[in-house]
Amino acid sequence: MSRNGSRDKLRAYFLGHLGEILGSETLRSVAGVSEWARRVRELRNEEGYQILTHNDRSDLKPGQYVLEDAKPQPAFSRELSKEVRAYVLDRNGFTCQMCGAVAGEPHPYDSTRKTRLHIGHIIDKSMGGTDDPSNLRALCSVCNEGAANLTLDRPSHEKLLIQVRRATGADQLKVLEWLIKKFPKQAREWMQ
Repeated sequence: MSRNGSRDKLRAYFLGHLGEILGSETLRSVAGVSEWARRVRELRNEEGYQILTHNDRSDLKPGQYVLEDAKPQPAFSRELSKEVRAYVLDRNGFTCQMCGAVAGEPHPYDSTRKTRLHIGHIIDKSMGGTDDPSNLRALCSVCNEGAANLTLDRPSHEKLLIQVRRATGADQLKVLEWLIKKFPKQAREWMQ
């Protein structure tokens, strides 16, 4: 099945099940391809659909997804030329730059499938990164899924609080709004 065909099916399914929690097995079945998670990322990153995961809402478990709003947000284009892709793969020796898995060989963390490489941004476009080859690297599908928008080690809560304190009041309120959305149960408990 074509990339766009499986993405079209996933988009239609999410829109037909707006607000419902959907599991990874259901989405894999709907897409009809093993790369279904990549198609979900494309819906999020390229088309702007706000498909939420456990990273966005504390009540969702890993492997659960929900689309709350049918209206997509502005998104970044993720198209790279074949020449740039080939250059980055060759420069990186057709090897994942995070775990060392080699294209076509059994994956070291999931030996049931062969390693498939993708091109990932070192500094994500949402954080100001570019499509310049110096900002690109080869990543296997396992590492690429886990690396979304992570460019450095995760900061400690102390470092996060320092950044939040330095932010404007309006930005602090946006952080609070996001935290309340992610942790609605805990927010209600704290407010009592």
